[in-house]
Amino acid sequence: MPLRKTQRRFSPAPTNKIFTVPNVISMFRILSIPFITVLVMDHHLFASLILLGVSCASDGVDGFIARRYNQVTKLGQLLDPIADRLLIICSMLALAWVNVVPWWVLILVALREIMLGIQILILAQFGYGPLPVHFVGKAATAMLMITVPVFILSEMGTGSFFDILHYAGDACAIWGCTLYWIAGFIYLRQGIGLIRSEFAARRCAKDSAQ
Repeated sequence: MPLRKTQRRFSPAPTNKIFTVPNVISMFRILSIPFITVLVMDHHLFASLILLGVSCASDGVDGFIARRYNQVTKLGQLLDPIADRLLIICSMLALAWVNVVPWWVLILVALREIMLGIQILILAQFGYGPLPVHFVGKAATAMLMITVPVFILSEMGTGSFFDILHYAGDACAIWGCTLYWIAGFIYLRQGIGLIRSEFAARRCAKDSAQ
């Protein structure tokens, strides 16, 4: 199945519409990110946790509405992963800034995004959009999404229970970063395969023209 089209076989074909309910929800998620970041950095942990929970819940809601009511759009296919990645990176940055999340977590997440960002720019030169989301990538994103509220909760009190929560956050961060990079290498391999196919097709076309 060719990867030029990013939608699933039985998903509605994406349209060029801009103002749809799923797109508005995705924009809300993006707009909530600076507020979550500021709340965490100002140690308003309970408020940041509530807003983070609403933002994460909206991730599933916009996808359901898009598929259920045939509102899948090309803009939405870009906004959704961008919102997820910005939410993870900015939340991790805020938590690292207040010494809740280890800096290595933020560095690993950011490096992977830089690597894939470069690949996306290269693929765009060949007419490809974002690659289809792999289930490992979904698992990694979910794990990192869980990591953020667990770390926030661990800072909302003292005692053995909150210490255990912090250790659980460390475990989620390790597994999340591991899966995130595994998914990154999967996407990288897919992208390299597409680029090689394009070069091979161009060579064949050039040889045929001679």
